[in-house]
Amino acid sequence: MEESTEQMQPKKAFGWAARDSSGVLSPFTFSRRATGEKDVRFKVLYCGICHSDLHYIKNERDLGSSYPVVPGHEIVGVVTEVGSKVEKFKVGDKVGVGCFVGSCHSCDNCANNLENHCPKVINQFGSIYYDGTTTYGGYSDIMVTDEHFVVSIPDNLPLDGGAPLLCAGITVYSPLRYFGLDKPGMHVGVVGLGGLGHIAVKFAKAMGVKVTVISTSPNKKKEAIEHLGAHSFLVSCNQDELQAAMGTLDGIIDTVSASHPLLPLIGLLKTNGKLVLLGLLEKPLDIPVFSLLLGRKIVAGSASGGLKETQEMINFAAKHNIRADIEVIPIDYVNIAMERLSRGDVRYRFVIDIGNSLKSFT
Repeated sequence: MEESTEQMQPKKAFGWAARDSSGVLSPFTFSRRATGEKDVRFKVLYCGICHSDLHYIKNERDLGSSYPVVPGHEIVGVVTEVGSKVEKFKVGDKVGVGCFVGSCHSCDNCANNLENHCPKVINQFGSIYYDGTTTYGGYSDIMVTDEHFVVSIPDNLPLDGGAPLLCAGITVYSPLRYFGLDKPGMHVGVVGLGGLGHIAVKFAKAMGVKVTVISTSPNKKKEAIEHLGAHSFLVSCNQDELQAAMGTLDGIIDTVSASHPLLPLIGLLKTNGKLVLLGLLEKPLDIPVFSLLLGRKIVAGSASGGLKETQEMINFAAKHNIRADIEVIPIDYVNIAMERLSRGDVRYRFVIDIGNSLKSFT
């Protein structure tokens, strides 16, 4: 006889879930599995809100959302229990979990610490776990995760400001490293000054890279230069500024998800320059191939990173005092936060104070 969900996941949990594509979140009681021999159980203290949370709860961008869904994949907290074969963590440790909670561990990607590219990767929420149950994310009071997918959070990295690094942070850190845009003295552009873009500026600067922020909004220039420390600023619709900067960038990290012209960005690249797209664009790319042939330029994509690199990124952030600029909110503000996020009204990442606000609804 097949086990029921209650038998497979006997530990009561509480969170907020969306029940349909309206995306409205409300209190939700569910269950987590018992702590297995390789599992880490932790009390969730903070969870960042990623734009992909918003897309998923509203079933946007052809994500094939399934309901109910408890979102959240920028999760940090404190360990309360570990399995008998857990080697890296102990009770009381500060930990985090990002976008993934499972993979096959046998493919080439897994062997090369690229679990994010495993064809059988299991997402933090909205996926089917090994035992056939649905995965639920971090808008909840507890998490139970295989230790392989748990990262250690150094004591000097604040949990609230560190939470968004588990998605936004690794999403920008990985392409800077992989595409070799991390060498001191290089000149890198960052398109979009939002949740990803502001962290990209911080990481690139810490790597010793000269940073130019590229934005459609002239009013972000002061923020980019004076607050984030970018070296220069370009208004992407100002042809004179773009013309003056032609051929000056070794690479560009493009964080924008809205459709936008790429040809002007390609023109900013030096010979052998790289334009790396991180945003989930709604429309197919329209790129004249000739613009790539002249200068041997590359247009590439990147998404998240593996667990080894995620831990490396967290350690780098702690060493260089990097954290996200955040607005901390209680859980009962989450629907308003989603509305604000949809219109870009956040500087630069919402983080839910799970530890101090979710318990009042239990």
